[in-house]
Amino acid sequence: MGQILAIDYGKARCGIAATDDMRIIASGLDTVQTPDLIEFFKKYFSQNPVDEVVVGLPVDLKGNVSEVETDILQFISVFQKEFPAVAVHRFDERFTSKMASFFISQSGKSKKQRQEKGLIDKVSATIILQNFLEQRTR
Repeated sequence: MGQILAIDYGKARCGIAATDDMRIIASGLDTVQTPDLIEFFKKYFSQNPVDEVVVGLPVDLKGNVSEVETDILQFISVFQKEFPAVAVHRFDERFTSKMASFFISQSGKSKKQRQEKGLIDKVSATIILQNFLEQRTR
């Protein structure tokens, strides 16, 4: 059984999180510039078994999908052609950036560290993945 990865997709960069081999715990893995995502996955998948990827679904409070969704759908199309054996799931990512900012602020990191957008992206991906895992076990 391979890992599950989560992607907090952004126009400039994406946060990536991964499960442990038992698929119990989600951990922040990396922040990758968006144009480099496919190359990142080629390298990562060559060294780690991955069965599934969860991509955040950017929805606002009224249930409307944000404009970045068009880019996400294009990415998923390319991803599925490149990695047909990896299942792709979508998961509502409402509030994950706010939750990530809150958790980082509670972690004792300096203000400069807390404002680092890449850290927020990575923590957001971790929250998406942890929520996905929890929903699956219910």
